[in-house]
Parts: sequence; structure tokens; C-alpha cells
Amino acid sequence: MLGRTAVSRGLLQSKALGYVATPIRCRLFSNSKIIRTTSTKEDPTPLTKHIRDTILATGPISIAKYMQLALTSPVGGYYTRGQVFGRSGDFVTSPEISQMFGEIMAVWYVLHWEMLGRPQKTAFVELGPGRGTLMADMLRASKRFPDFIKSIRSVHFVEKSPELRKLQHEKLGCAPESTKNVQDKSDQGTPAMATASIGAGNIDVHWYGLLEEIKLESDCVPLVMAHEFFDALPIYKFEKGAGDLWSEILVDVAESSTKAADASSKVGTAANTSEQNKQNSDFKYVRSRNVTANAALLLRDQKFSSMFDKGDHIEVSPESAHIMTQLAEWISANKGMGLVVDYGQDWTQGDTFRGIKNHKFDNPLSSPGSMDLTADVDFSYLRYAAKDKASCFGPVEQGFFLHSMGIQARLQQLLNTTRDSSVQKNLVDCYRRLTDPNSMGRIYKVLAVLPKDSSAVPIPFTPPTTEELNKPKIERIVK
Repeated sequence: MLGRTAVSRGLLQSKALGYVATPIRCRLFSNSKIIRTTSTKEDPTPLTKHIRDTILATGPISIAKYMQLALTSPVGGYYTRGQVFGRSGDFVTSPEISQMFGEIMAVWYVLHWEMLGRPQKTAFVELGPGRGTLMADMLRASKRFPDFIKSIRSVHFVEKSPELRKLQHEKLGCAPESTKNVQDKSDQGTPAMATASIGAGNIDVHWYGLLEEIKLESDCVPLVMAHEFFDALPIYKFEKGAGDLWSEILVDVAESSTKAADASSKVGTAANTSEQNKQNSDFKYVRSRNVTANAALLLRDQKFSSMFDKGDHIEVSPESAHIMTQLAEWISANKGMGLVVDYGQDWTQGDTFRGIKNHKFDNPLSSPGSMDLTADVDFSYLRYAAKDKASCFGPVEQGFFLHSMGIQARLQQLLNTTRDSSVQKNLVDCYRRLTDPNSMGRIYKVLAVLPKDSSAVPIPFTPPTTEELNKPKIERIVK
């Protein structure tokens, strides 16, 4: 087995990665204070009108339904806009901060490809690839390892947004003449398959809307990356009441028209879950009068009754659990490996749902479609969903992971490529953003997934404890 030091040295001692020290290009925003913007009432957008009409027709909707519409609706959903990342967008992710992030991730895959016995056929699979920056950096770094890059037969993106698919197609340098677009007149020009030139060879790039659509050869090992994917999946929010009964926090229209009031009164009462209801927004939170079907289905486990008190809030993402279960089964069946990198905690939280606009937190119920909507990932919930289907390790803090994999050595190598003090300062600043506990180093976590029958312990993780294997960790939320 090739050790971590030997694998890292091949990357860190080379300038052949294609990048040298240049001004570096997080999702980075202040985590100490929510900064809300004040908006003036304007004519509703088509998406706002669509959500309002839906509520008036059916009654208040779940936060999960609101997120789904606000983020992915073809009537103006946030991710249909395309340019949402970077300084000109609403947030910047780790790969956009520095090339070092993607390079270190590539080192991890190379190392564990060695641990798996150097399989001859592999494929990169990324869920929610953003602009494609992370994959481009990982592929570029992988070229330093000829046998590894030779094993990569294809890249598979799970991405629904037509605009983001086009950005990913461009980022990977896919050849226009090789591109096959989706067979849908409403999505003309949206790539479904293309070929990218990587080093001396070509790699096929495929796009899918769902993980289960991916088809690999039986002897092809998937190398899975889910970076800032789970945080954007819909969540349901609940509040514990008397007698271990849970109410659901729903989204209603904010206007006080008779029709809207009638729709609301039949389902719920006002819920001052945060100061967001007091903001000038299009919608508001209400609390269901009775136990909803969602509460009955998602909170039937006894742990929710025993670990929380009256008045506590919790957020649950069943879609995250479903996808994690699929991912775990798929990795085990295909002898693959995976990394989940996201911000969150290893326990259930209650009030993390927020909007992000212009690099600041904003009221998520204001102007749907104009901002990203997100909630902290519950890593304990992901591990529990993968239980008995794959071996999970971690999560560990991002700063610990990057340091353990050699980011300081890579930083030093980049610093040595330039004498420009401003470039050197930028490099150090970006390194600190990625690793500093007060920035992204602590809140961002890394979870590794290996096949269930694997005896290997991935670097830099430790074997899971009996408690981690048997039940999720839930921290009681005290309001």
C-alpha cells in the first residue's frame, strides 16, 4: 500500500498541476450574526405568486415544499439562475476559495484508490457540483498520478439545473462537437453527455437529475463526492408540544386578506419561531393545530420523545436520509468510496433554516427565488440512514481533515512559486478561511463512506464507536 506521505509528495512537490500561485478565487459568510436586509414591497414575482396561489388553494405548506419551490421551480427557482456562486453571486464555496481544496480532495481519492488495490476502472461521481470547479481541480491534480488518471473512465454529475450544467460543461472544457443535449424542447442546449480532454486522453462526462439514473459498468469503482449538497435539500420543522405531540411549522401567506386568513385559521396558529415573521416578507410561519402526517411519519422513533422537551424545535430532512441510504447501498454494491463535505453538526438542531443573499444571511420567507435557502446538515441522521448498508467514518472537522492530508505543505509549495507579497498574502488568507476554526475549519465537516464489508479505516478517520454504529447522537435543543 502506498502511504499518505508518498502520495502527497507526488502532488505537493510538483508545479505540473497546471496552477501556480495566483490571486485565489466562501459558501463563506459571517456565522456570528444574522444580517437581515430590509426590502420594500414590490409587485410579486411569478414564483411568489405561484407559491401564494398554492397556499391559498391548499392551505399552509411545509417548509420542505417551500424550499423545493423556491430553489428549483421552473417558474423562477433560485438554481435556475446559474450565476449564484462566487463574489458576483450570493455565496462562495470552498473550491472557489482556493485550488488547494480540490487538490487535497484528489490526494484522498488517490490514496484510497491505492488502498483498494488500484482498480483499473473508476469513475468520479459528484452530487451538486456547482460550477464544476471542484471536479476540474480534482481532475487536474489527478494528472500527477498517471495510473490513477488512466483508471478514470468517466465523470458523472447529479445536477438538475440547466444553467449550472452549462457552467460545468464549460468549466471542464468539454468539446462542443461531442456534446449531446437533453431531448427536451424546454431545455434546449442543456448538456446530457460530452467529452472532456484530460491530459493525454479523453473522459466522458454525463449529467443526471437523480442518483439512481447513473449506470456504471459492473467492474467500475465509483469515487463519490457530495460537497455542499445535503445542506440545500428540503427540511421539515417541528415543535414539541404537550403529551409528546409534535406540531409542524408551516409556511403561510403573510397578507391579512380574508381569504388568506380563512386558509390559515383552518390549519394553524401564528408561530413566532423567529423574528423573521416580523420582517417585511411575503410569507410567514404558522404552527399546525394538530399532528400532521409529516410529524406522525418522521417523528415516530421514540428518541424524539425522550430527547426533547416541550417547546423544542427540530429540523428533519427525509430526502437527505433517502439519498444517503441510496448512496451507501450503491457504494457497497460497487466497492466504491465517498466523501460528504458540508456544514452542520453531528446532532439534530432546531433553528438553522435561513436564506443567503449577497453574502449575508437574509429572511428565507422574503422574495423566494432571489436567494439560496439552506439548513445545517445533521450528520448523525446521515450516518443512521447508512447504518447496515455501508461503513461511515467521522465526521471530522474540515480543518483537521485538510491539515492531516497535507494542505500546509501544499501552501508552502505555492508560496515558493511567487515573490509577489500580495499573492502570498492571498494564499495564506485563503488557507486560513478553509482551516481556521472561527471560519470554515470547524463548522464544515467531512464524512467518509466505504463499503460495508471493507476492513480499511480511511485516513484521517478513526473506527466508529459502538454508540455511533447503533444510534444517532442527538443533542437536546434548549430554546
